[in-house]
Amino acid sequence: MFHARIARRFLPLALILLMNAGGIVRADDDPLAGRPAIEIWPNGAPDALGEEPADRPTLTLFLPEADKANGSAVVVCPGGGYGHLATGHEGRAIGDWLNSFGTAALVLKYRIAPRYHHPAPMQDVQRALRTARGRADEWRIDPQRVGVLGFSAGGHLASTAATHFDAGDPDADDPVERVSCRPDFAVLCYPVVTMTDPYTHRGSRQNLLGEAPSDELIEFYSNERRVTADTPPTFLFHTDEDAAVPAENSVMFYLALRKAGIPAEMHVYRPGRHGVGLAPGDPVLSTWAGHCEDWLQGHGFLGK
Repeated sequence: MFHARIARRFLPLALILLMNAGGIVRADDDPLAGRPAIEIWPNGAPDALGEEPADRPTLTLFLPEADKANGSAVVVCPGGGYGHLATGHEGRAIGDWLNSFGTAALVLKYRIAPRYHHPAPMQDVQRALRTARGRADEWRIDPQRVGVLGFSAGGHLASTAATHFDAGDPDADDPVERVSCRPDFAVLCYPVVTMTDPYTHRGSRQNLLGEAPSDELIEFYSNERRVTADTPPTFLFHTDEDAAVPAENSVMFYLALRKAGIPAEMHVYRPGRHGVGLAPGDPVLSTWAGHCEDWLQGHGFLGK
């Protein structure tokens, strides 16, 4: 079952994520350091509390070489319980993996607790998707093949993007805001999906929604309940042994997609802890990445 191409493509990264009080990794320890990045809100994010890095969401660019680019792009949402960002194994490593088969990766540093709560992360991922389309020519991206990928709480954010979107505001002064924020596909890796007990990840819920969220807010962000006929095709990966985010999160989302008639594929492996990323040390679990690439290819998202 071992995918040799995954072994060839993935270079293991030894990562130590040291978090500061604001929840963002220090610049000198940031696995994304040295990569080109842009601010997604150049004139300031909505309801920004200051001008520190924690207040200024960015996209770190992993653009494949021109002769290898297939035109697809993915906004990558690292996990971290909405309280920090795992930008190494769920950010930089994913950018390198997507580049290995010609897909552009845009790793999103979104606003997080304790400084930010709802709706800031959703605003940031929607803006990231609009930005990818708005700069499609510059980044050699097909605006009709822009997806979203997320891990854990980043998977919740990705599933939020897949279930809460609009076509853009044609009257907006900002040209980026005129563009759709609907992803063309979604990849959810051991995602938090629901905000309801008993299967939610309570830390993610508290960081996103606060100590005592209303029933309406819980309903709004329980994304398995927000699936419609317009939700994009979705690939899901989880493990049965995940003790932090139960596999029921993926299962409920898959069943909702199936009920709505949305193309979906789900892989639930028996062993595997939470937060494995590409699982480079596990010859079985690491096959999820090859299955995902095959799924993207089979649906025409890679353009080749």
